[in-house]
Amino acid sequence: MDEYKELLGSFVRESREILGDELVGIYLHGSAVMGCFHSQKSDIDLMVVIKKEISDACKRKFMDMVVKLNAQAPEKGIEVSIVRESVCRPFVYPTPFELHFSITHLNRYRQDADDYIQKMKGTDKDLAAHFTIIYHRGRTLCGKEIKDVFSEVDRAYYLDSILSDIENAAEEIAEQPVYMILNLCRVLAYKRNQMILSKKEGGEWGLTNIPEQYRELLVSAMDEYRTGDAMRFDEELAKKYAEYMLEQIKDKNA
Repeated sequence: MDEYKELLGSFVRESREILGDELVGIYLHGSAVMGCFHSQKSDIDLMVVIKKEISDACKRKFMDMVVKLNAQAPEKGIEVSIVRESVCRPFVYPTPFELHFSITHLNRYRQDADDYIQKMKGTDKDLAAHFTIIYHRGRTLCGKEIKDVFSEVDRAYYLDSILSDIENAAEEIAEQPVYMILNLCRVLAYKRNQMILSKKEGGEWGLTNIPEQYRELLVSAMDEYRTGDAMRFDEELAKKYAEYMLEQIKDKNA
């Protein structure tokens, strides 16, 4: 992440200028704080907390800044959400957000910025997972300290959040093999041992906790995640792996 230190500095400085006294804090989460950031595979995950709702004009300035800085970001770009402090402590689920951006929305914003700003607001179950990472492993870039802003996310909410991300794994694993293979491991690790892991750490956990027949699949996924080189895999085996992992995750006795 050292190569993006200047980018993060610019993000903090410009966010302060745009949001002014409404800014509570900016927090780094995801792979950047979990020791597995890869410039070809990772995005820069940021959470911006504000005091109260901001105007569309303010959102427009913020989005223009994010899009400008996104050009300096890694291949997968910047992912950022703006949330109000009141939904962080006590935690609200599903979690309301004021604005969100990721590279998948870049063209949509460029085509009609006003429409994007008006509609990019709602609730997002994924925020329970993001808040959990922030609470346990995140980094404060500016503003209030994490434990002064966020409360710990209830286990039931966190589990619901991460389960919603892998519920269609058997159908989607052929299209997103690395993501699904490693993500299934970290979900099962949480279900069994309450471990909050990165995808890399999830894969490492899986090597000693899932059947030997899936070891090669796991090793290949971890190699691609580490190097960026496309993995080769047996689609039928991958589907069986996903079905097995979902069965274990849904097992009430596990």
